[in-house]
Amino acid sequence: MSKLKQQELKKSVASFAKPDLMAGVRQLLNTILPFLMLWFLAYQSLSVSVWLSLPFSIIAGGFVVRIFIIFHDCTHQSYFKNKKANRVIGTLTGIITLFPFDKWKREHSIHHATSGNLDKRGTGDVWVMTVDEYVAATFWGRLAYRLYRNPLVMFGLGPIYLFLFSNRFNRKGAKRKERMNTYFINFSIAAIYTLLIWAIGWQAFLMIQIPMLYVSGSLGIWLFYVQHQFEDSYFEDEDEWDFVKAAVDGSSYYKLPKILQWVSGSIGFHHVHHLSPRVPNYHLEQAHEQTPPLQKATTITLASSLKSIRFRLYDTKHKTFVSFKEVKPYLAKPKTRQMMNSKRPSLQQK
Repeated sequence: MSKLKQQELKKSVASFAKPDLMAGVRQLLNTILPFLMLWFLAYQSLSVSVWLSLPFSIIAGGFVVRIFIIFHDCTHQSYFKNKKANRVIGTLTGIITLFPFDKWKREHSIHHATSGNLDKRGTGDVWVMTVDEYVAATFWGRLAYRLYRNPLVMFGLGPIYLFLFSNRFNRKGAKRKERMNTYFINFSIAAIYTLLIWAIGWQAFLMIQIPMLYVSGSLGIWLFYVQHQFEDSYFEDEDEWDFVKAAVDGSSYYKLPKILQWVSGSIGFHHVHHLSPRVPNYHLEQAHEQTPPLQKATTITLASSLKSIRFRLYDTKHKTFVSFKEVKPYLAKPKTRQMMNSKRPSLQQK
């Protein structure tokens, strides 16, 4: 795609970057109110059976994902026109989802500015190693990476690490505004949780909150993971990296059933979002449908997305993800890496 066509594409999508006050308010109402109702029903059901309560907690977890998308849009200043309104709603939804507004806003902005850039990985991204990096790593370095990429660790322990540790502490060198926002959200969470425990008891609170947050955390990590970890995703060195190509070729269109698209706030149109982060979630589908070039983005479905679990390392020579198994021969004789690379066909040719 030429630079001129790239500029035209960005301009056409930018026309959808228009926050709609009524659409935003409607989404808040049809998300927050059902979430509160489901939480209440989960509590009421405990008097009958834990197993009756669990489905309500799980469904509430889905609504937490939708609340997070609202939070996410607020960090991009795309949900409302008013900057203060975005900050207030973003902070409140951050309390519900256990995410610090300013800290996550900074990290996520870096993710958007560097997604697919091999020289600027590390902030707001899923950890990706290239084949060469993995082969050159120490035994302990490879072990750490394999553990990180293990589905049981990423989607099982990931939510625990995210909610209890990563989101609760400021980064070193964080500015005062960012630190104070994290402190405020942490204090608010502690105060609300204390009040709920006092009102209904710690056992009931944990039986509702733990499955709800665990489901939302696992689903959230999965959505973020799968939309950049597909077979022919885009990764380039700094001197070759291009923002538009990283957005369109490095982010997938996750075609979900309508109910799941609704619950996930249409974040499946991830290529649209990365091309123009100021497009609010309630306009993403429209932008995709009315911009033909975007319909050529890599499309994945629920079934095909499961294949992404085996995509572990990025092969820079063949521009594709590969499994640990495919790289195993390189570990036996690292010096033959260059020779094997010249002979090895890409996955698309197999």
